[in-house]
Amino acid sequence: MKHNQVRQVVFPILAAFIWGTAFVAQDVCADVIDTFTFNAIRSYVAVVVLLIIMAIFDRVNKDKPSLTAIQRKAANRQMWIGGICCGTALAIASNFQQAGISAGTDSGKAGFITALYVVLVPVFGLFFKRRVSLPTWIAVVLSVVALYLLCIKGDFSLAPGDLLILVCAVCFAIHILVIDHFTASVDGLRLSCVQFLVAAVLATVAKVVCVVLGLNGTGDITSATSIFAMPDWDAILACTLPILYVGVFSSGVGYTLQILAQKDSNPTVVTILLSLESVFAVIAGAIILKQQMSVREYIGCAIMFAAVILAQIQFPTKQKAE
Repeated sequence: MKHNQVRQVVFPILAAFIWGTAFVAQDVCADVIDTFTFNAIRSYVAVVVLLIIMAIFDRVNKDKPSLTAIQRKAANRQMWIGGICCGTALAIASNFQQAGISAGTDSGKAGFITALYVVLVPVFGLFFKRRVSLPTWIAVVLSVVALYLLCIKGDFSLAPGDLLILVCAVCFAIHILVIDHFTASVDGLRLSCVQFLVAAVLATVAKVVCVVLGLNGTGDITSATSIFAMPDWDAILACTLPILYVGVFSSGVGYTLQILAQKDSNPTVVTILLSLESVFAVIAGAIILKQQMSVREYIGCAIMFAAVILAQIQFPTKQKAE
């Protein structure tokens, strides 16, 4: 297997593994820290981690030919445009997801609705003239079936919180397509760093606005996790380890792996690999939390792995007659 193929397969699987195992840390923080404060802190942590990694990479690659002033200016311009677009989509998606969970959507249903980006990406891609092969469409359908078996425990019905999660899924699909647009011309690490800086600033601004509204009497500040309340620093300190895990690994490492994986690759195939997050979440729950896996979940895992394998098979294309 070529180097690029390894990157395009292994990196999204690693990202899915990190995201799947990070659910426990996110749940712990969600109980005591409000949405905007949590997303701001995790994003700032990711920025610091990525700045350190970038400094190390620059030191290791210091002997490589440097860009001219004009090339560097053009690259920086693309990086900031891409980072602002990616960071905005990521910030909206993350905050809508957490708002939906706060509104009462359970984590299983939230995971399923969020993962519907696996369908939305190829559908949105059609508007950009990105064709998807029939085997890949079959893999998309199989992955949705698998996600349903893994995430939905009872009857499926839409509640107000579910609609917020659906907006989140749309934003994540847009996030993937925006990354696909910029990765061809922008350094992946720097793009990831800027996107988290943008996401952190947007979450901070949203939190400040909410605090001002709350202090003016238009919000409920009686709850410890109210978005209108001042950040609870004792709760934040108590959640230091979960925040570091989510900030360093889920944000800093996971999303950077996603960006690097999408470079010169099919975004639909990458989304199918990223949707393995649900499989890893179920497996992590069984191993770490000693949760018993049902027959339904085993079937879901098997179907998901079949979808991943189908998406990786290179089928011969018909040659047009000359």
